[in-house]
Amino acid sequence: MNAILNETHDPALRSWVASANRDGTDFPIQNLPFGVFRRAGSGEALRIGVAIGDQIADLDGLVQAGVLDTLAPGTRAAIAGQTSLNALMALGRPAWSALRLALSQLLRAGADEMPAALVAQADAEYALPARIGDYTDFYTSIHHATAVGRLFRPDEPLLPNYKWVPIGYHGRASSIGVSGQQFRRPLGQTRAPGATAPSFGPCKRLDYELEVGIFIGAGNALGEPIAIGAAEQAVFGLCLLNDWSARDLQAWEYQPLGPFLAKNFASTISPWVVTLEALAPYRAAWQRNADDPQPLPYLDDASLRISGAFDITLEVAIQSAAMRSAGEPAARVSQSNFRDSYWTVSQLVAHHTVNGCNLQPGDLLGSGTQSGPDADQAGSLLELTAGGKQTIDVGGEARTFLEDGDCVVMRGWAEAEGRPRIGFGEVSGTVLPAAGGLALRA
Repeated sequence: MNAILNETHDPALRSWVASANRDGTDFPIQNLPFGVFRRAGSGEALRIGVAIGDQIADLDGLVQAGVLDTLAPGTRAAIAGQTSLNALMALGRPAWSALRLALSQLLRAGADEMPAALVAQADAEYALPARIGDYTDFYTSIHHATAVGRLFRPDEPLLPNYKWVPIGYHGRASSIGVSGQQFRRPLGQTRAPGATAPSFGPCKRLDYELEVGIFIGAGNALGEPIAIGAAEQAVFGLCLLNDWSARDLQAWEYQPLGPFLAKNFASTISPWVVTLEALAPYRAAWQRNADDPQPLPYLDDASLRISGAFDITLEVAIQSAAMRSAGEPAARVSQSNFRDSYWTVSQLVAHHTVNGCNLQPGDLLGSGTQSGPDADQAGSLLELTAGGKQTIDVGGEARTFLEDGDCVVMRGWAEAEGRPRIGFGEVSGTVLPAAGGLALRA
């Protein structure tokens, strides 16, 4: 779906940035994801950058050096001196593509080298890539929905609407942070099994959710739906998303209006946004089982069946406080793939706007927890531990849900034979103890 290849996808391309040519790098010259950064601890103004190998190309510096003068003035203005990607996102796909081509040509082997325009990623700190005006979280993995449904509704794991409509809810944008986010264990009401009244205190069943984030680009005017065939024209790119969840708060509060305090305390995204153009060689066919309801016409498109999905491997790892103290890396607990999603990126955009809802540059959509068909491909602890009934091993420690000090690390990448790995980097977040004294004053 819109998977048109051009010279920026050439597998033979190499960069004068040596680290971009190393096997296994997330950021070869064929990737060029966008983010917002500055030198760590410098107090410098935030600015837009592009990841290349283990470096960041400073786009403001490239504009000031005059090497991007072939771009339209509006494109240069959207990146020079900007502290977020919103202005660039608003320009639309032709401008994004022209910028990607210009950067590819500047960073290729044989071009004039500009080491002064680079900042080492190890020396940088990051901000949210965009000002996120609105955040909507979906529920697109049928494997996750079925597994969770079995825990609470054994006789009817999937509700009747699941196979007909992309299910979502409007989340809280203000508590979304960038990788490295630390947050306090949330407080709230829970009701213990068999209890007649709830109690107040720290969440005891804290979980992560492995998701893909979808950043909206040009968006649409109020009252003007985006047709599915044009839906991806409105998408700037994808990132990794950890939508933390307080499962015990959620179990008590979610009926009848859905998630609230169980979800709004923190969500964490990766600093790098990989454009849909970079992912074009890694598309996959999207199929709906013949026995399942086929999408209604506004959610169906011929190209959707051919290449509507994305072949992106997703991984979750956990590092306990003890592991961190011992210098041990995070231990992988699951791996899944975004291609197994029941609903696609284009279907989410088309459905979100079909009633006239206007999406704006920088709006974020969450895919919902991405779980695969096998038990070890679950994208949450709720599934991996069967609702807390069994434990998993994390570096020699038993876990049902997250403990204070745990750091969750998520990674994602796309690969195809004869092509380089296109990675998202990682998104990490760490659980801090609950705020002291709040529970006692309640």
